[in-house]
Amino acid sequence: MVKIGLIREGKIPADNRVALTPAQCKWIQKNSPDVTVVAQSSPERCFTDREYTKAGVEVVEDLSECDILLGIKEVPPSQLIAGKTYLFFSHTKKKQPHNQLLLRTILDSNIRLVDYECLEHEDGQRIIGFGFFAGVVGAHNGIMAYGERTGLFRLGRVYKEKSFRELIHTYFGIRLPNVKIAVTGSGRVGHGIVEVMNLMGIHEVEPDDYLKRRFSYPVYTHLKGADLYEHRDNGTYSRSDFHDNPGQYKSRFLPYTEQTDILMNGVYWDKTVPRLFEKTDAQSSNFIIQTIADITDDADGSVPINVGDQTIEDPVYGIDKESLQKVAPYKGNSIDVMAVGNLPNELPRDASRYFGEQLIKFILDDLVKGGSPIIERATMAAAGKLGKDFGYLQDYADGK
Repeated sequence: MVKIGLIREGKIPADNRVALTPAQCKWIQKNSPDVTVVAQSSPERCFTDREYTKAGVEVVEDLSECDILLGIKEVPPSQLIAGKTYLFFSHTKKKQPHNQLLLRTILDSNIRLVDYECLEHEDGQRIIGFGFFAGVVGAHNGIMAYGERTGLFRLGRVYKEKSFRELIHTYFGIRLPNVKIAVTGSGRVGHGIVEVMNLMGIHEVEPDDYLKRRFSYPVYTHLKGADLYEHRDNGTYSRSDFHDNPGQYKSRFLPYTEQTDILMNGVYWDKTVPRLFEKTDAQSSNFIIQTIADITDDADGSVPINVGDQTIEDPVYGIDKESLQKVAPYKGNSIDVMAVGNLPNELPRDASRYFGEQLIKFILDDLVKGGSPIIERATMAAAGKLGKDFGYLQDYADGK
């Protein structure tokens, strides 16, 4: 018998999403008689303790008897249980300084960590994640911020709606101005952004047309790898080469800054990937972007004027175009930036349901049976050592 525990989120502020919904736990226990699921009691979770109990899931405080522990965000080091198998987003893959102690503690505690972010198909495509709903919420918030800035329309907050279905109903009758929107990214985040564009009746146009003219109706263009990057030497783009050698490429985005009112950014970024533009570009009079929804949300990353996270309650700040300093949003000589690290928390039940479906479909069965090549590749640590694909984190784990 394998016992799976749903942990109470310990990071502050507490995340309200969960890896498996009550209905999904019930399905697992019905269809896998050798698996038991328990849920650690939580006042913050988007599904209540009572909903788990009604689904036949025992709600407990102590998870020490569980074999596998499922969370969402980073587990505070003091709350880790030695010797267990954990699945959560550790946010250590990029050597994030604030999580260095977490990885060190995982190694010292002989914990097996399977990081959701690293679960990939053989071609590198992510298997599970919340990106689609990050895209949905981020796109909504970007449009909302533009409305607040211009006063041309009003859009309510996502978290005040009970579900994605109810959110969609708020779009009926909305009339947007002749705005031009650039959407970047081809993964789940990009798909979520495009979903909202279509639900709002915003027309898609090709990049060439987008750059040449204004339109008498709201439009967006969806920019993917070949639209955004080119090789520094020969001006070409190869997806595989770009992923292997991103430092040899440069951004092609700058012309879009002269034609775009709203940027919806959903590209993957790390320090080797070119930024979409540089900070000084934002000071140019030709840079007409007024609102940026940086859904990828890397401070000083693909959007270099992202200076850090806001909260769900207060998601937007301004960047003064002269000083490039953070100011209040919706000011005259500024660019508004929407940057929130936990956007799917605005639609937690839908996001959790979507996440759990992918977890059950692609990962859970192999995890219960002991593993698979996919799980092995995502195992960042086990038995006190880094996984075979994560040796580059050794100096980070050692505190160097």
